[in-house]
Amino acid sequence: MTEHRKLPDPPKTLLERAESMFGLGGFTPAAVPKELKKPVNRRPSRARPKAPRADIPTQANSPAQPAEAEQSRPPPTAHTAPEPVYEDVEFSEIEHLIDRECLARHGLIQPEGQVTELLEEFRIVKRQVLQAVRKARATGSGALAQRVLVCSPHPDEGKSYCAVNLAIALAAEKDSEVLLVDADFAKPSLLKMLGLPKGPGFMDILAREDIKVEDCVLATDIAGLHVLPAGNHTTSDSEYLASHRTAEVLDRLTRAAPNRIVIFDSPPALAASQAAELAEHVGQAIVVARADRTGQSALEDALTLLSSCPDLKLLLNAAHFSPSGRRFGAYYGDEA
Repeated sequence: MTEHRKLPDPPKTLLERAESMFGLGGFTPAAVPKELKKPVNRRPSRARPKAPRADIPTQANSPAQPAEAEQSRPPPTAHTAPEPVYEDVEFSEIEHLIDRECLARHGLIQPEGQVTELLEEFRIVKRQVLQAVRKARATGSGALAQRVLVCSPHPDEGKSYCAVNLAIALAAEKDSEVLLVDADFAKPSLLKMLGLPKGPGFMDILAREDIKVEDCVLATDIAGLHVLPAGNHTTSDSEYLASHRTAEVLDRLTRAAPNRIVIFDSPPALAASQAAELAEHVGQAIVVARADRTGQSALEDALTLLSSCPDLKLLLNAAHFSPSGRRFGAYYGDEA
């Protein structure tokens, strides 16, 4: 005969074993509520205001306040504070003679000399600077673009040479005034290149609030050209440049004088931190690269440090080859 045995029950699940051990009773689904709670992360819907009934008088058409009187009432005006009036600083009228022999010895532009290749080259550079100023004025940032920083990655690449030549070229403009600032506090060189006397300067103005900038500016015998010496060197030059005093002094120089161009001869960007601090206060920066000395990595690093300036320009110095054969001096009869 065939043996008949009861088939074994299937193994219990984990939940079934827990129920038999702890006596939790049968598992039943939770009851579904009839009304769900309103969401708390949504704005409550606002009911549209009902149109007023014709038989109920409103404030607009009530006899006490006619509609014509309500419409004739002028709208409220916002109270705005008047803009401050800035007065231009007045520089001293005592002219200091610039030594023309010093200009010739350093290979700089001669203001009364003939048109040379050097002068024509910097005429092109100054046109780019003035064009940037005009564009900045259209956007409301002209005062910032009037401040131009001349810098280089390393020393001895011609930054001071280019700063002085650019200042002399800009001073020849009929409707412009130039202030050349020696901001290389550790190694100032502008006074020596121009043959001007020493005196208090830019750093002294930043360090002492009792010194006014107009008392330190030197007027020169070149029409439209003023020079601000570097002043006394301190161990906190970068901190003084980063203070609010710098912004106040520069605002006085450019805010009320739209035709004044301020040129800063700064330290090399990769040798001193003052160049990066000055880049915060200027609208244009001209980075001088020497053709036979400046490397690509040094130039890229300098541009990164000066990136706070909104307009960076490159100027190639000491280039002895022009692919197009450009020779400006020969056209005017003076072979450079």
